[in-house]
Amino acid sequence: MIDAGPTAHVATHPRCSATVLDQGALVLQWTPTGSDPVVFAAPGLRVPPGAAPHAGIPVCWPWFGPGRSGDLSPQHGIVRGARWELVDRDDTDDGVTLHHRITSDDVSSRHFPHRFVLDLRTRLGSTLELELTTTNTDGGPFDLEEALHAYLAVGDVRQVRLDGLDGAEYHDKTTGRDERQEGLLEPAGHIDRVYRSDGPVTVVDPVLGRRLRVTTDGAANRVVWNPWAETAHGLDDVGDAWPSFVCVEGANALQDAVTVGVGESRTLRYRVEVLDL
Repeated sequence: MIDAGPTAHVATHPRCSATVLDQGALVLQWTPTGSDPVVFAAPGLRVPPGAAPHAGIPVCWPWFGPGRSGDLSPQHGIVRGARWELVDRDDTDDGVTLHHRITSDDVSSRHFPHRFVLDLRTRLGSTLELELTTTNTDGGPFDLEEALHAYLAVGDVRQVRLDGLDGAEYHDKTTGRDERQEGLLEPAGHIDRVYRSDGPVTVVDPVLGRRLRVTTDGAANRVVWNPWAETAHGLDDVGDAWPSFVCVEGANALQDAVTVGVGESRTLRYRVEVLDL
């Protein structure tokens, strides 16, 4: 059982079951009806106040990892472990939509001294859709990195393959080198890659007998990550569960950071659906 804390919103619907936290506006669990869970969280996961677990679909904003300078903290920005406001919940025949918001009045950093409004709309049904919108309420334009850092549940990451990245250039954060993908991606060790690709990516999972198809809008990058055994044992909220997920993220990171003008809004959309093998 997952200890999600007192600010968890549970959706029990004919199309799916799901859990979303106010902390981080984190989608912690989503299981379409008739399917195995699609969003990963380690068994027994506890989410204490202010924590940013390696689970669910964290929001990375306004920098990715340690930022382009390589020295920003906290890792993946200032909103991942912060408490968001639930603005609205809409239950319909198609599913449940949650609208969370956080602003510069709620959280700030000397590394990002700008005024902003950040909205996340999470649509939970037979598919999962997230819509992250940044609005610049500052007096000048600002640059940012962003990612929807989806931990996708798989039967065994050592047996999955990812289709849709053939020919894409990527930066390998484990080696510091720039490479080009050739053919299917079949993870075989610690993987941390930022692909310059905005097309669909399909996780083919022979163990669970399904495909997870990821599509985005407004994302220049696909990030693929799994820590593998050598790194996972340093992550208390992952540990021996590392074979049970692969991260396939929609992002604008590194050289694909975006600029938001005064009074402007920009939106990153992420969608995942379950298909037969």
